[in-house]
Amino acid sequence: MSRFRKPTDISQKPRDLQTDTAERLEAIVEAAERAAEGVIDDAEAQARRYLAQARSDADRLAVDRTEELSDVIASLLGQAITLREEAERLQVTLENASARLAGREVEPPGPAAAPVEHQPEHEAPRLRAVDADAAPAVEAEVGRANAAGARLLATQMAVSGNSREEIAERLRNGFEIEDTDAVLDAILGPEGR
Repeated sequence: MSRFRKPTDISQKPRDLQTDTAERLEAIVEAAERAAEGVIDDAEAQARRYLAQARSDADRLAVDRTEELSDVIASLLGQAITLREEAERLQVTLENASARLAGREVEPPGPAAAPVEHQPEHEAPRLRAVDADAAPAVEAEVGRANAAGARLLATQMAVSGNSREEIAERLRNGFEIEDTDAVLDAILGPEGR
C-alpha cells in the first residue's frame, strides 16, 4: 500500500463536509422557525391579555360614566319638577291677583297650587280691586303717566310678598311719591289704623 491516498478519497471529504453542513444549517433553520413561532405565540397571547384588560377598563369606565350621568339627570329632573311646580303656583297666584284686581271672585287653590314651602316672616299684604274713587287721588298725587306705573309696581311687589312698608319705600324712591297711602290703599286696602 502506498502512502499516498487515492484522489477519490480527497473528494469524498468535501462532500461529507457539505452534507454535514447542510444538515446542521437545516437544523438551525428549524430551531429558528420554532423559536419564531414561540415568540409569535407569546406576542399574540400578550396582545389578547392586553386587549381583554383594555376592554375591561373601558367597560368599567362606561359603567361609572353612566352612573354619574344618571345621577346628574335625576338631579336635573328633580330641579325641573320643582321649577314647574313653583311656576304653576306663581301662575295661580298671579291669576288670583288679576282676578282680585278685576273684582272677580277668586277660586280656592286646587291641588296644583300647594302652599309654598317657605313663607316670609311677615304676612304678605292682601290685594283688592282698585276703587274707582281712589284712582283720582292716586293720579292727583303722581300724575296720570306715573300713576299707572306706580300701581303696577305696587301690585307686582304685593304679589311677590313684599310688605306694605317695602312697597311704600319703593314708591317714595322710584316715583317720588311723598304720601304713598293713596296708592297702597287702592291696591291693598286701607291699613288698620
